[in-house]
Amino acid sequence: MKITRRQTILMGAAAAIVVPSLGWASATDDAIAAFTGGAEAQAGDGLTLTAPEIAENGNTVPIEVSAPGAEAILVLAAGNPAPEVGEFKFGPLSGEQMASTRIRLAGTQEVIAIAKMPDGSFQRASQEVKVTIGGCGG
Repeated sequence: MKITRRQTILMGAAAAIVVPSLGWASATDDAIAAFTGGAEAQAGDGLTLTAPEIAENGNTVPIEVSAPGAEAILVLAAGNPAPEVGEFKFGPLSGEQMASTRIRLAGTQEVIAIAKMPDGSFQRASQEVKVTIGGCGG
């Protein structure tokens, strides 16, 4: 079987698209495992993640996370080359366990929040944000 130059270019382009996305999923899973120590994060109503369904510009996407009683909240953008967006830690004198910020998204993707609760459990919330103009070079 003879492979033409055109077929080689098409295979290379397909690999360039697939391989980085596999690495980003792995980086997201690794960041979650590092934060939870390998424990499973359960969906719960104690953690609230607020993000727009559609973001016109991926450079500044407003998000808000809230988890009453949480010790820390990790925010990840699963489709970004570097998925860790931020980690918010709360001490005993914190008035509220909530944070709001603007994040950069490379394209349409899932935003994930993981909260560490005082009893050692972890709660998870996620929301897909559709981005019309990418913010990380997209």
